[in-house]
Amino acid sequence: MASKSVPIVTLILRFLALALCAASIVVLGTNKFTQSDGTKITFRDLIAYRYVIATGIIGFAYSLVQIPFAMYHVCREKRLIKHECQPEFDFYGDNIIAFLLAAGVGAGFAISFEFKRLLKEFIDSLKDLGIPGIDEGKSKGEKFLDKANLSTALLLLGFLCMTMLSVYSSIQRSNSSSSTPTTNKRGFFFK
Repeated sequence: MASKSVPIVTLILRFLALALCAASIVVLGTNKFTQSDGTKITFRDLIAYRYVIATGIIGFAYSLVQIPFAMYHVCREKRLIKHECQPEFDFYGDNIIAFLLAAGVGAGFAISFEFKRLLKEFIDSLKDLGIPGIDEGKSKGEKFLDKANLSTALLLLGFLCMTMLSVYSSIQRSNSSSSTPTTNKRGFFFK
């Protein structure tokens, strides 16, 4: 039963990673607001948010490619490709995508927190001048940054799923070797 549980957990985590990356893309892609002068602000205006959405798209595409292989592994209880190539690809692919998603999460949270701080300082300095409409601009700006934080949090959850997948792919990679290493009289490993 333990041998069947790892592919099932892998499949569930792949679906979760796919859904979380998709949700992150949708939330950030629809994040926009219009300033009082008519200027529209979207995620495209900040390079870090473009990077966040790009990492989400890459994570989504990778998960989409991996799901049929995971489904086959659960249904047939064997690998689709009967070579050690697939466990190696899963292991390295999961690790690379996990690190990529981690970089996107770091960029998203960093830019949001920094802009929130700058927005607060800017609004406070404008209040001293008595310019009208400042509170509305602050409210819209904070909502924009909060929605970006939500998108980044979803990407963080996708990263956590991908990290767990890299652990499971490591287990499957080590189990897929044809024979286990043993030691000879001198303690050297050989197959």
